[in-house]
Amino acid sequence: MKTRFLSLDILRGITLAGMILVNTSGNGNFTYSPLMHAKWHGFTPTDLVFPTFLFMVGVAMRFSFKSFNYSLTPRVRSKIIKRTLMLFLINYVIFYFPFTDFSFEKMRFLNVLPRIALSYCAVSFITLNVPSNWLTRINVLILLAYWGIMAFIGDTNAPYELSTNAVLKLDLFLFGPNHLYHGNGIPFDPEGLLSTLPAISTCLLGYQASVFLEKQRAINKSPLANLLVYGIALIAIALIWDKAFPINKKLWTSSFVLLCAGIDFILIGLLSWWVETKERHFANKFFLVFGTNSILAYAISEVLAIQMGKINMPEGNGVTDLGSWLYWHIFEPVLGKYNGSLAFAISFVLVCWVICYVFYRKKWFLKV
Repeated sequence: MKTRFLSLDILRGITLAGMILVNTSGNGNFTYSPLMHAKWHGFTPTDLVFPTFLFMVGVAMRFSFKSFNYSLTPRVRSKIIKRTLMLFLINYVIFYFPFTDFSFEKMRFLNVLPRIALSYCAVSFITLNVPSNWLTRINVLILLAYWGIMAFIGDTNAPYELSTNAVLKLDLFLFGPNHLYHGNGIPFDPEGLLSTLPAISTCLLGYQASVFLEKQRAINKSPLANLLVYGIALIAIALIWDKAFPINKKLWTSSFVLLCAGIDFILIGLLSWWVETKERHFANKFFLVFGTNSILAYAISEVLAIQMGKINMPEGNGVTDLGSWLYWHIFEPVLGKYNGSLAFAISFVLVCWVICYVFYRKKWFLKV
């Protein structure tokens, strides 16, 4: 642990726990609003979860490349490509296992893990080819380029709306409607190919945060003050930019990138101060169980949730899925609709944690 920041593993664990929590409410119709994504423009705490996870991928990359002396050798290049492909493969196994009702015609090509894979791949080649002092300029270029693409390729009168944006246009052109997410009323993928461009910026900002933390550790200085300033500055820019390019998680707008990164800088600063400087240990192990095995934890949560949805339970004259049955017969009668839905989600997090704890105790970590 002396070669890495314990606080970063803890923040990754907090993020993973939050991701599982917001993805598995007992009933989507009775979920507290902070635990739901913004319907379109706007921001909720739930919208912070995935970008923080992606931000932490960038943070971890700095440490993983240290053993290769930050050089893009043929071996490193092969490792990057292998890891990228493995993340795609894990995604398809998670969502289509055991492949009994698999249909390529309705297969969703992009998702959370593919976005992580593409961002990881792009940031790997950027950071191993470009000096660190160029990364801010590259980030600015990415965010401005994405803004320009969205403004000029989307419909003139409504370039940032659900049915008229450039992300949807490109995905429909490349993949067709059957291969996109259908949870927004129309075929539209919140992890679309074009919106992966600013997601790369999110990951790259995480890498930059890690570079800064290393420099502060080298001079034995707490990073808290500087990270708070950086975070507040990014949030301020995001709120100003929101007037022209709205904060929107599903489009992963440039203002959304800066808002989330600003919050993440503040969170890293506070956690680093709490864990590394003050040496506090409250709940560390709970979050380390998720944080040190994050891809496994995510995979377990998704597989369990999907398989629960396929198990039929008797309900009146028909059947319902296991998750709905547990909610309506156990959680809702005792705690009510909204509290029951929250308790279901918390219970699901704890079930996933227990499974991951077995792996943690045995030191079994999924290395992609």
